[in-house]
Amino acid sequence: MQYQWLNQKNNKKLILFFNGWGMNLTPIQHLKYDDFDILTISDYRDFNFNINQFDFSKYDEKYLICWSMGVYVCNLFYDILKDFNKKIAIAGTLKIIDNQFGIPEKIYNITIKFFSAESVAKFIKNMFDNLTVPEITITKSTDELKEELIAIKNLKIEKELNFNKAIIPINDVIIPSKNQLNYWLNKTEIVKVNTPHYPFHIYKTWQEIIC
Repeated sequence: MQYQWLNQKNNKKLILFFNGWGMNLTPIQHLKYDDFDILTISDYRDFNFNINQFDFSKYDEKYLICWSMGVYVCNLFYDILKDFNKKIAIAGTLKIIDNQFGIPEKIYNITIKFFSAESVAKFIKNMFDNLTVPEITITKSTDELKEELIAIKNLKIEKELNFNKAIIPINDVIIPSKNQLNYWLNKTEIVKVNTPHYPFHIYKTWQEIIC
């Protein structure tokens, strides 16, 4: 796992963002920081990550925002994140490989078995649908992306965070919208957005996501 500060200005409010599978920071770089420090976590090929290196206690307000696979991975740090002021899941669930609540198991396994450059191209097409977002690219190699898929498949979560809001793209074919709705129904506030798996183009600021 890797981290990167998008903004670090000793603000009193923090956003901790867990990115999606294979993603760099280009999908979110257009979002205005306002008065937030913003720390991002990505690259799930391994989970040897010391989150205690960050002093979150200095912040008056702390927000967790997770996208796609990040919704699942962040639960590794349950004890640190459980007391954040607000926790928001975007286009993901806590049962990431599941026929009813996540990516169907057969599809996930076939994706790994036959993973290729063509798989990546298909993923990008499905993630953005008809959106024109040419500046957003995947920079990892095919082997690295496959390693990340395998690592996530083998990851076992022991404790699950209670999320305050789930943002569900109604045109999501990566993690089917129906499965996301199945998972989050009666668990938390649900906000449906008319987007594919990539929803960030409808937002201008991080604050809009939190509200």
